[in-house]
Amino acid sequence: MKEFELKYGCNPNQKPAKIFCKSGADLPIKVLNGKPGYINFLDAFNGWQLVRDLKKATSLPAATSFKHVSPAGAAVGLPLSDVLAKIYWVDDMEDLSPLACAYARARGADRMSSYGDFIALSDVCDVSAAKIIKREFSDGIIAPGYEPEALELLKEKKKGAYAIIEIDPDYEPEPIEHKDVFGITFEQGRNDIEINENTLGEVVTENKNIPDSAKRDLMIALITLKYTQSNSVCYVKDGQAIGIGAGQQSRIHCTRLAGTKADNWLLRQCPKVLNLQFLDGIKRANRDNAIDNYIGDEYMDVLAEGEWQKIFKVKPEIFTEEEKRAWLDTMDDAALGSDAFFPFSDNIERARKSGVKYIIQPGGSIRDNEVIECCNKHNIAMVFNGIRLFHH
Repeated sequence: MKEFELKYGCNPNQKPAKIFCKSGADLPIKVLNGKPGYINFLDAFNGWQLVRDLKKATSLPAATSFKHVSPAGAAVGLPLSDVLAKIYWVDDMEDLSPLACAYARARGADRMSSYGDFIALSDVCDVSAAKIIKREFSDGIIAPGYEPEALELLKEKKKGAYAIIEIDPDYEPEPIEHKDVFGITFEQGRNDIEINENTLGEVVTENKNIPDSAKRDLMIALITLKYTQSNSVCYVKDGQAIGIGAGQQSRIHCTRLAGTKADNWLLRQCPKVLNLQFLDGIKRANRDNAIDNYIGDEYMDVLAEGEWQKIFKVKPEIFTEEEKRAWLDTMDDAALGSDAFFPFSDNIERARKSGVKYIIQPGGSIRDNEVIECCNKHNIAMVFNGIRLFHH
């Protein structure tokens, strides 16, 4: 297949639209079902690169959940605890494969953002992963292959219109890439830098203790940032991104946004949230929205008289700020990556409130010493790796 015609581009008025290789080569994909759109393919190709890099760096199956050309979540296939299985709504499923665990983590970290996602898997999609995907609201998937039964399960989604893409795992693009903006062509070398333990860099803080699990999480943060719209910051814990702040003009806003998402991930694990009694038959999206409101500042939207009865069997108690802070203070050993240097120490102060103990960033700010001193004050280990990862 030399080219694939699209219904339209980013918006319905942007026609004609298609994808093709400028070299004239065949496209490295097969569309097995549905008709993916312009943004679907942007998410698919970025997501595929991300999971391919994660698999190469960690030797573990990987998954990502993409929305609007940035990951909402990314993870490797580590087993789920009982609590994680419950907050990811897979506690009723048995014998989850490593690939299924990877997607449950990627989808579950930020379920609000992942609603209607495009999925990328590093490995052949198995039945275990397909069973999770089948019951989530999603636009499509890209993977290097599909088990026959898994493919049939996925084809049932969206009344048979679910977008399913198979990509050649051996495909490598041309080293030079192009992008047209306002009729002007930009050319650059593709960002093919490999993230692994050898590229983690130099520990510049007094605390130089970074265990192997934290090194893995720092690599996950960097690889996630490599495919996230800049500016971007990523919090990682136990093999998965738990908070991604993408596309903000100010770095502290990235850190705050990602930190709030990381906090929400942890708050969802609090017994007060786990024990919420939802009405039978409530839709998954409505349940996710209710939890997001309950743990946030807009809690009265779901606790007001006449409103809580639409969601809960029993009216929940208010989750007070003091209770939230006490629970958040149990968070520890989180990792954080930034796609460019931290210009001020306020980023460190915000990160530590979400349990960050390990940080990786390029370094190079005129205030590097101030940032290092702040890390030393809080016994945080920080790495300078000299690698900027802007993505636009």
